Amino acid sequence: MSHFSLTAAVNYFFNYFLMKGVLVTIGLTVAAVVGGLILGMGIALLRMSSNPVLAGAARLYIWFFRGTPLLIQLVVIYSGLPQLGIKFSVITCALVGLILNEAAYLAEIVRSGFMAVSAGQREAAWALSLSPWVTFRRVTLPQAFRLMIPPLGNSINSLLKATSLASVISVEELMRRSDMLMQEHFQILEVYAAATAYYLILTSVWDAVQRRLEKHFGRSSVAKSRKVATAAPVTRASAEARA
Repeated sequence: MSHFSLTAAVNYFFNYFLMKGVLVTIGLTVAAVVGGLILGMGIALLRMSSNPVLAGAARLYIWFFRGTPLLIQLVVIYSGLPQLGIKFSVITCALVGLILNEAAYLAEIVRSGFMAVSAGQREAAWALSLSPWVTFRRVTLPQAFRLMIPPLGNSINSLLKATSLASVISVEELMRRSDMLMQEHFQILEVYAAATAYYLILTSVWDAVQRRLEKHFGRSSVAKSRKVATAAPVTRASAEARA
């Protein structure tokens, strides 16, 4: 009867083949977050549009990609689209699937963040004669982003682990390479212990980054609020003097 070997687990942890899988996992996560944020921002703007057609299309997109498993989406893109004459590389299929799926979640996070900023903040900016762009950049966006950080951080954490589903379409990320090592050496516990350690390290690092972002933008928000509060009376006094 074989037993768990800590030495073998440590050796797998420092295995170069497995480390390359970690880099692929990180790359998939970063690319999916960037692409998902860009696409999600556009979908969120459509979702908040007064045009019922655009808002309806955005709701349909969100409903579909949040309501179907990521695994099915990846398999359809990888195996189904070639039947229609559309074929991508394995990595491209994984990125397309991850970005499309993540954008649906990030769109709702972005939309809720902007909607949480009170209308009074924008009205105060207009009272200070700030242009719409300056109002968005200096007032609305910082506050909305601060509110988005916790759900955004949780979404990215989930995405990092969801990249393991790309192993189903043969993307050689951390999970896929762990499977390959396990099938070669038949040391299931040792290989997956190393993979688990890598996932825990990656999620812990991101958790630390998220806390740092929350702390930074929390201080920035307080400082800007004080600045606006002191600037508003001066501006009103100046306006009354000019009148």
